[in-house]
Amino acid sequence: MKKPAYPLLLLAALAGCNGPAAQQPGNASPNAGAAAAPAAPGLVQARVFVTAQGTADRLAPKPAVAFVAKSQPEEHVAAIIVDYKKPYQTVVGIGGAFTDAAAETFYKLPKDKQQELLTAYFDREKGLGYSLGRTSIHSCDFSSASYTYVADGDSALKTFSIDHDRQYRLPFIQAALKVAGPLTMFVSPWSPPAWMKSNRSMLHGGKLLPAYRHAWARYYTRFVAEYEKAGVPIWGLTVQNEPMAAQTWESCEYTGEEEKDFVKGFLGPELHRAGYARLKLMIWDHNRGLMFQRAQNAYDDPEAAKYIWGTAFHWYVGNHFDNVRQVRDAFPDKHLFFSEGCLYPFDLAKVDEWHWGETYGESLVNDFQNGAEGWTDWNLIVDEKGGPNHVQNYCFAPVVADTRTGKVHYMSSFYYLGHFSRFVRPGARRLACTSTVDELQATSFRNPDGSLATVVLNKTNQPVVFQLWMAGKAARTTAPAHSILTLVQ
Repeated sequence: MKKPAYPLLLLAALAGCNGPAAQQPGNASPNAGAAAAPAAPGLVQARVFVTAQGTADRLAPKPAVAFVAKSQPEEHVAAIIVDYKKPYQTVVGIGGAFTDAAAETFYKLPKDKQQELLTAYFDREKGLGYSLGRTSIHSCDFSSASYTYVADGDSALKTFSIDHDRQYRLPFIQAALKVAGPLTMFVSPWSPPAWMKSNRSMLHGGKLLPAYRHAWARYYTRFVAEYEKAGVPIWGLTVQNEPMAAQTWESCEYTGEEEKDFVKGFLGPELHRAGYARLKLMIWDHNRGLMFQRAQNAYDDPEAAKYIWGTAFHWYVGNHFDNVRQVRDAFPDKHLFFSEGCLYPFDLAKVDEWHWGETYGESLVNDFQNGAEGWTDWNLIVDEKGGPNHVQNYCFAPVVADTRTGKVHYMSSFYYLGHFSRFVRPGARRLACTSTVDELQATSFRNPDGSLATVVLNKTNQPVVFQLWMAGKAARTTAPAHSILTLVQ
């Protein structure tokens, strides 16, 4: 099989297909319709970009397909049906996490590979145009060791310092900002310092001791203040990463009541007191399975709900895509955000397996179709072991670097993500989009500049001929076996 071309050369072909500059979507109801009927799109032709198994196609531009008048879709041809007059949620962004592991791996690479990676992820003309980033409040499992920003017992936070992050993580984020321009950044804690917890450890779960709830709430705002002083604007935060998991790494458990009470009595008021009421506060930050119950618990309390922007969620136990929609339908004035996903266990011999990308594609399509406003991958890059990770919890990332040789490998997941991030820009509105066949999954968006991007996923072993139909016109093309396409008008 012919090997795919160098990714930056492939992506350079996308120059001129740019969407609007990154924006910070406001607080409008995520499911509200447009104030005025949108103008009909100019349906002359659609540009087609393809990534397909068994080929060299990686975000590869293909000949444009023409729209022809069709009062309704052809009956015996698969159809992706889009209604541009039915807009749904506004997209905040698509991106990945600036973990310590990603930053440390980045700085072990040669300078030319560092620049290649920054371009591949963040350049809007030559790369994926990432617009969203996440990072941790002190250490997580994807750090080389556990650490905090204060001395033991310092509940007044007089010793608070982010100097640890100035070696790798902050420079990595700052370098990305220079390439990307605006990045919507949100932050999450994995555990309070050990001395604030019931088990006296940052690891293995445990709970935040009531005596330290004020101090821990102030810890968040100190972190935001210090990062913004370092030139990294913060858009939002989650209360706790995976609050129902007692992991072998940094973790802290909250019941729904405990999380709600911490937000209502401590974190929410502290954000307002410190001048950070603008930050988008998200609860849950765990798997889709229990997200409805956690959302219900928090939003049914108006004193807690007034501080909460939305519900963040992960993908690690079951798909449960319908739960995302259920939360959207039940709480239409709140927001939904995919905050983490990765694939594991790591095995360097399996980086070329195609299904990794398809897992990303399926989640992206279905999370957006069900109301997500942002989608965040986990580590931007890992090393040849799937780390660094101080508890051997190794996993894949879309980019895997061999720090022994300086070589960088782009997994299929990198390209599947690019079919969204490159063409679906901040401020885009999701449009009504349906498929007439089970073989194809799809979602569609209208960018602020008026361009439309429709993403079509084919996970089957057979190519599928289909028509993209909207506004009385149809354009026909083929989704190759095990492929993802983006059609742009």
